[in-house]
Amino acid sequence: MGCVKINIPCLDDQKQADSSTKTSKETKKINEKKSTATAKGGGVFVVPFKRCIHGIKKFAKEDKNRVIIFSLKVGFTILIVSLLVLCQSPYKLFGNDVVWCILTVASMFEYTVGDTFNKGVSRVIGCFLAGILAVAIDQAAIHSGPVAEPYIIGVGIFFFGALFTSILKLKPSMEPYGDGFRTILLTFCALVVSGYRVGHPLKTAVTRLYLISIGGLVAALVNILIFPIWAGEELHKELVEDFDSVADSLEECVKKYLEDDASDQPEFSKTVLDEFPDEPAYQKCRSALDSSKKLETLANSAKWEPPHGRFCHFLYPWSEYVKVGTVLRYCAYEVKALHGVLHSEIQPPHVLPTAFQSEIRKASHEAAELIRCLGKDIKDLKHTPHTTLQEKLHSSTEHLRHTTFSCSDSSTALSLAAFTSSESTAALSLATFTSLLIEFFSRLDHLAEADLK
Repeated sequence: MGCVKINIPCLDDQKQADSSTKTSKETKKINEKKSTATAKGGGVFVVPFKRCIHGIKKFAKEDKNRVIIFSLKVGFTILIVSLLVLCQSPYKLFGNDVVWCILTVASMFEYTVGDTFNKGVSRVIGCFLAGILAVAIDQAAIHSGPVAEPYIIGVGIFFFGALFTSILKLKPSMEPYGDGFRTILLTFCALVVSGYRVGHPLKTAVTRLYLISIGGLVAALVNILIFPIWAGEELHKELVEDFDSVADSLEECVKKYLEDDASDQPEFSKTVLDEFPDEPAYQKCRSALDSSKKLETLANSAKWEPPHGRFCHFLYPWSEYVKVGTVLRYCAYEVKALHGVLHSEIQPPHVLPTAFQSEIRKASHEAAELIRCLGKDIKDLKHTPHTTLQEKLHSSTEHLRHTTFSCSDSSTALSLAAFTSSESTAALSLATFTSLLIEFFSRLDHLAEADLK
C-alpha cells in the first residue's frame, strides 16, 4: 500500500524565512536612501553651480545694454588704482591719501563715456576750487591766533555748506552740476579739518588733487579704450527704435480695431493698468512716451564725448535728436489716444468699421511707411525728402475724411447728423477713432520737417 508524503514546514522555519525576507527589504530601502542622500549631497553644489553658469550665459546673450561689460570695466579700473595701495612704493609716496584715487574712480566711472567725462571734469574742477577755499580759510584761521582758529574754521564750514546746498536747491538749472558742488563741499570739509589737525593744508590739497586727477585719468582711459559705450550711439539707437515702435503700434492698433468684434475685450481693471500682453508693439510705444528724460540725458552726455565712429564731427548737433524725439512723442500721444478708443467700454457695431476698412488701412499703412522711412534716414544719417510718400498720405487722408464725414451717400458715409440722431451713441467711437487718425497724419508733416533739420 502506497504512502503520500506531505512536507509541512515548521513554524520556526516559516518565521525565519519571513524575517530574512523582511530584513532584505529593509536593507534595500536603507541602501536606496543612502544612494539618494549621496546623490543629493553631491548635487548640492553641482546642480546650483550648473544652473548659475546657465543663468549667466543666458543673461550674457540677452545683455543688450552691455551691463556685464560695464561691470567688468569698473572692477578692472578699481583694481588698477588699488595697486597704489597694494604696491609699497606708491603707498610710501602718497600714504593714506591714496583712498581719494579709489573714491574718484568709484564716483565718476559711469556707463557711457560722456557721463564719465562730465563727472571727471566736474570733480577735478570742484577739487581745485575746494583746495583754494580750504587754503584760504586755513590761512585766515592761522593768522587769527590759536583761540579764534577753530571758530573761524567752524564758521567757514557752516557758511560754505549752506551756500552750496542752497544753490542746488534754489536753482534747479544747476542740478547737472550737482556732482561738482558735492565734490567741492566734501573736499573742502576734509581739507579744512585735516589741515587744522595735521597741518600743511596746501601740501594736502595738492596731493589729493594729484590723486583725483590720476583716478579720473585711469577711469577715462579704461572707459574709452576697452569696449567703449558711447552716449551718442545710444541716443542714436534709442531714437531709431522709437520711430519703429510708433509705426508698429499704429499698425497694430488699426488692425485690432478693424478685425476685433469687441467680444473679447479685456477687463476694465486691466485696461486701467495698461496690461495688454497681447499687444507688444503698444508696450514699446509706451517706452517712447517715457523717453524724453532719457533722450535729454544722453544728449547732454554726448556733448562731452570726443568725435567717434560715424559721429566724427566736432560740435555734433545732439540737441536736434531731442527736438525730433519731442515731435515723435506727440505722435505717440495720438497712438495712445487711438489705443484708448480701441479699449473703451462703448464700441461701434462691427459693421461700421469694416465699411471703411480699406480707406483706414491704406492711410495707416502709408503713415507707418513714412515713419519707418524717416527713422531709416536717421539711422543712415541721411536727409532724404519723402515728397511722394507725403503726397500719397495727404491724398489718402482727404479721401478718408471725405468718405467718413461726407453726407452725400447715406449708405456708405457716416455723417455727424446721423450720429446725433441715432438711437445708439456707439457709432461715435468710430468718428473719434477716425478723427484721431486724421490728427495723427497731420502731425507727420511736422515730424518730417524736424527730421530734415
